[in-house]
Amino acid sequence: MLAKVLSCATVGLDAEIIEIEVDIAKGMPGVTIVGLPDAAVRESRDRVQAALKNSDLSYPASKRLTINLAPADLRKEGPAYDLPIAVGLLAASRQVWHGHIESGLFIGELSLDGSARPIKGALLMAALARDKGIKNVFVPAANASEAALVPNITVIPVANLSSLVGHLTGLSPISPFTLDMDDLFYQPPKYAVDFQHIMGQEHVKRALEVAAAGGHNVLLSGPPGTGKTLISKSLPSILPRMSVEESLDATKIYSVAGMLPADMPLVRERPFRSPHHTISYAGLVGGGVWPRPGEVSLAHRGVLFLDELPEFGTKLIEVLRQPLEGLPREVSISRASGTITFPANFMLIAAQNPCPCGYYGDPTHACSCSNSMITRYQKRISGPLMDRIDIHVSVPRVDFEKLMGHSDNESSAEIRGRVEAARKQQEIRLKEQAMHCNADMGPSEVRSFCKLDEQGQQLMRSAMRQLNLSARSFHRILKVARTIADLAGEERIDSKFLAEALQYRPKKS
Repeated sequence: MLAKVLSCATVGLDAEIIEIEVDIAKGMPGVTIVGLPDAAVRESRDRVQAALKNSDLSYPASKRLTINLAPADLRKEGPAYDLPIAVGLLAASRQVWHGHIESGLFIGELSLDGSARPIKGALLMAALARDKGIKNVFVPAANASEAALVPNITVIPVANLSSLVGHLTGLSPISPFTLDMDDLFYQPPKYAVDFQHIMGQEHVKRALEVAAAGGHNVLLSGPPGTGKTLISKSLPSILPRMSVEESLDATKIYSVAGMLPADMPLVRERPFRSPHHTISYAGLVGGGVWPRPGEVSLAHRGVLFLDELPEFGTKLIEVLRQPLEGLPREVSISRASGTITFPANFMLIAAQNPCPCGYYGDPTHACSCSNSMITRYQKRISGPLMDRIDIHVSVPRVDFEKLMGHSDNESSAEIRGRVEAARKQQEIRLKEQAMHCNADMGPSEVRSFCKLDEQGQQLMRSAMRQLNLSARSFHRILKVARTIADLAGEERIDSKFLAEALQYRPKKS
């Protein structure tokens, strides 16, 4: 007896339909799984056998079982095929009717007692089912809220094999899972740090406001303990709220990575990723035998914070050049079997000490480093990478009076209001170019939307000569000046806006 069940596989951030064929025939008892399965898929035969027996269902142990995962040229990984293989065995042994499984897509891992365990990538699989016109998606109960983010499909939450059989036979139907998207998405976000609690460093907070408004990259440099890390962690609190589209983009990545919290199927707050400097290449960019997204992709639509930037391996941080330059911002991982691309549209905020001991240039603490040590330390970050960072800010010590003074600082909510207003102007201006913020602009957009008057041209001509600016730096200064003008609600880039943007560029030797 032959049965066919539809399931799904994820390849990067894409999904593909997998047709599982189960054949029960006479012959030497045994189970054969074909179709390029990995170890986890091959082991499913033992999990499925135990799950069926412990659910008081019949397992054809005296027959020869052949399970084919088509297409045969696509490698299959993970335990998500347990549930569809079990359903195929039930249909092939006539314990459920074929007609009840033809309009459904089944995914899920099985425990030995028959309960359904959550799997990775349920959101992508549900989206593919909708695109292919499949009406019902059967997922583990823990993945139901994630799959229900996709509209126009029926999500059936499966707690265990027994309840699934009851549903397929019509004896005890399972109620479809429903999700109130509005109630889920519009819950107020919670932030770890508020700008109101950061004392002093007004010029640094201003620089981060400009960066947030235009999506620009930032480098903070200063002695230890001056607040670089604290200020960086407060950046998400002034970024614009995520749109539904941005939330779904980020949720897909976290779904594939298996990092969605059980109680929150949607990424509502902009990601803030802070990897340690000992991270591997695959951990930062993505990779592995079965490529998975790295930190640059987990920070998509959010912030990637690299603390102690020079401590990261030189070759490691150089891979950031590609996603920091132009659109589309993505990383490609090549393997013998093909190339997988992950999105990596993030804001980079990096922090560093000026030297190994951290006190070079500090007026109150003597530096113990030699000139050669300082030079080697600073050269760990290449010129091309520094050129891609729009805003460079020095973070000095904070005076005692400011630390103990009365806090009348602006709250993050007040600053976020200005940032969102500036982003709104940018979205309207760049709508035809399908861009969201000034940092996305290329040379043609800079030429169109960052025009300078005669005074501004003279200022830039002088800056090009005195600061030894490259063409890339020239364009990035104009983009920052455009953002400063947007924060002021001005359409024209005045010389004062350009002058502020120039203050954020380091002088080249």
